[in-house]
Amino acid sequence: MSAETYRDAWGIPHLRAATAGELARAQGRVTARDRAWQLEVERHRAQGTSASFLGPGALSWDRLARRARLADTARRCFAALEDKDPETAAWVREYTDGVNEGLAACDAPEFARTGLAPGRWEPWTPLAVWLATHILFAGFPAKLWREHITAHLGPDAVALFATDGPGTAGSNGWLVSGERTVTGHAIVAGDPHRFIEEPGVYQQIHLSCPEFDVVGLAVPGVPGIAHFGHTGTVAWAITNAMADYQDLYRERLRRTGAGVEALGSDGTWHRAARHTETIHVAGEDSVEVEVIETDRGPVIAGGPEGLDDGTPAALSLRYPPRVTADLGFGALLPLLRARRVADVDRALDAWAEPVNVVQAADTEGGLLHRVAGRVPVRATANRLRPVPAWEPGHEWTGWHTPPRAGLTDGVAVMANQRGPATPLGVEFAPPHRADRIAALLAGKERWSAADMPALHTDTHLASAGPLLDLVTALDGLSPGAAALRDRLLAWDRHMDADSADAAAYAAVRGAVVRHLAAHPALAPAAVPPAYPEVLQPWLALVPRIAYALEHLLRAEDPYGIDRAEAVRAALEEVAAEPLAGTWGDTHRLAPWRALPDTSGSPEPGLSGDHDCVLCTSAVPGLTDRAARGPAARYVWDLADRRRSGWVVPHGASGVPGSPHHRDQQPLWLGGELAPVVTDFDRLTKETDD
Repeated sequence: MSAETYRDAWGIPHLRAATAGELARAQGRVTARDRAWQLEVERHRAQGTSASFLGPGALSWDRLARRARLADTARRCFAALEDKDPETAAWVREYTDGVNEGLAACDAPEFARTGLAPGRWEPWTPLAVWLATHILFAGFPAKLWREHITAHLGPDAVALFATDGPGTAGSNGWLVSGERTVTGHAIVAGDPHRFIEEPGVYQQIHLSCPEFDVVGLAVPGVPGIAHFGHTGTVAWAITNAMADYQDLYRERLRRTGAGVEALGSDGTWHRAARHTETIHVAGEDSVEVEVIETDRGPVIAGGPEGLDDGTPAALSLRYPPRVTADLGFGALLPLLRARRVADVDRALDAWAEPVNVVQAADTEGGLLHRVAGRVPVRATANRLRPVPAWEPGHEWTGWHTPPRAGLTDGVAVMANQRGPATPLGVEFAPPHRADRIAALLAGKERWSAADMPALHTDTHLASAGPLLDLVTALDGLSPGAAALRDRLLAWDRHMDADSADAAAYAAVRGAVVRHLAAHPALAPAAVPPAYPEVLQPWLALVPRIAYALEHLLRAEDPYGIDRAEAVRAALEEVAAEPLAGTWGDTHRLAPWRALPDTSGSPEPGLSGDHDCVLCTSAVPGLTDRAARGPAARYVWDLADRRRSGWVVPHGASGVPGSPHHRDQQPLWLGGELAPVVTDFDRLTKETDD
């Protein structure tokens, strides 16, 4: 017997084996049983082959994956891992062997729907999945937005539209030390905010062998537990640090008889690597993609002929794993083996990407609050916009030392705001979520693990202030608009699903965003530059206005725009239509699925909003539907792991029709947690593999 698989009442897998390698193999096998279709989708995304079965809608992503050399980078990183850390490389191989064993026996219905058969995983595939999952996490397309808005409105517009966070990634997390808990032991809690997918992007799992016994949230397709884990004596969690660690370079390229050359900062032309690849597209002709790589990095947009709009320079992307052949997988086994905060700290010294803020605590009172990851040292201009490759001064010259921080009044809060990672980033999340969590924690002297879901689900919207201030000052309104104004001013500013007032506020806010976007001063910026489709969400004017609305409504001279009149027009527009229903009627979950849902079940209405602690992100002015939100919630109790809890938006199983496919959704919607069970005697044995 190499491994045993158990399940709890929620179908969460609990694995036990004699060695770490056997356990990795079992993790791969059970993940393939539970998430076969999801693994197939992720493998194709990492390789840039998803259009072969998803059709032309996936072509833009596949082009980016090919041109950015994601699969090749993963191969390089795995080769380096084999050379420098053969133990971890062997452990990853065991995982992929388990995945292949599980896929060989899978019966996921999506394969029949598409006519696909599961493909084979290579030892480097988990690294490619990790890289594809996080390549856009640092938001390098924001540099294109800054350049775009500067061209239309001037350099001052960059700060005006800096939401202090572009709204593409985020999380909440908080660490409460033992001096502030009822047990005298720390609590680590929070919720990662990501695009909600079905199956979910996190997998609840329990891994046990003589070396370690860990519960946590794994990324399907990747061995171990990277981001959120509890070993019984130490627990850790992360949020996105909002660091800037990827650079875009303008490239001057030319074709020669031998291939392609790029102009370097030394004033001479250097040979660039070049080849072509073919992308197969379901239902359409195959597409050839030219893959070029300069001394800076892979060219992700344009080529020797420039961009589609005639702009003469191409764009190359420089990102740390491509430079160092290191994704940080060397941290994964040491994290599982950690017993104390010091062990977590040492493990994270090997972390690479993405750059995270980490909090950890142990049963002996140890605490940790630090940044982990690799951020290059380079000129300030690199961090703000694409820089010319042919000019000197834009080289990487080393790596920043990750900053550390302490606690305040026994508490540390991380919600992507400016904090320990400030020296490493450009834009951060608005402070509302962090300030609200800190205020709630300050409201009580002693906390328990059971108290934490009340923080997870708080719906107060502090960012409503600037708009409501302008509403307050309005006069001369029609009777209907005046009544709507009075209603908004009496609203408690909580974005609850059953609140009709929250729905009214959201309707007015969306109308304000649309009026601002249509103003002659801003409308020219609505025409995006000719970059690949996959980068266009960062360049869309309406979402940018929506997430920067506070700045735009408070700025002293926003390009001659009469904000009061825009708010007046929005109020009159909304008042002229009957306001029926509640926030949850329109603010519904919109999960991403590779294939259309055939269950016929309506998506649930949601509480929360982008700047609430319960961060369920709509795009005001465009849609009330929420594609992003808490991809999991967790509470790690250091007094007793059995008092910990967790939940995901759907369920442990990725197989439609399984009793555990969506059975956690009522808990997730209600702000409840499933209990963490670690006693194998309380579990149901499934297999001896």
